[in-house]
Amino acid sequence: MDSIFLMNLKEIQPSQLYISKRKLVKIQEKLDPNKKETLEIIPVKKLGNDIVYSDGHTRAYVAHLLGWQEVRVEWETEDLDWEMYEVCVDWCKQDEIYTIADLSSRVISHKDYEILWYERCNQLKKQMEEKRSKK
Repeated sequence: MDSIFLMNLKEIQPSQLYISKRKLVKIQEKLDPNKKETLEIIPVKKLGNDIVYSDGHTRAYVAHLLGWQEVRVEWETEDLDWEMYEVCVDWCKQDEIYTIADLSSRVISHKDYEILWYERCNQLKKQMEEKRSKK
């Protein structure tokens, strides 16, 4: 069984709210738009009723910009903090982000990305650690 398969970009739920312009440019510089296999495989995970990106939002966004309908994905095998991912997916849905295309108005400078996204995730991580330590 091949663990790498194609998935329609419209069927994958984002789990982050922003795209870093600096990361976007780096991927665009490395990628050959005529060779889809030059785009690294994107890991996904089934969470509840959704299939979500566990990483690779910027790569998926580049594929979207190129007009690609599908990307190569594989199931995430790392044991990540899926409870945190569920919160991040909820944030996305609250902000009406259901596909990678919905991040079009959220491509921001890397400095803003660090403040708006990394800081928010770090705060969430602290809250979850505190909550778990009380159990």
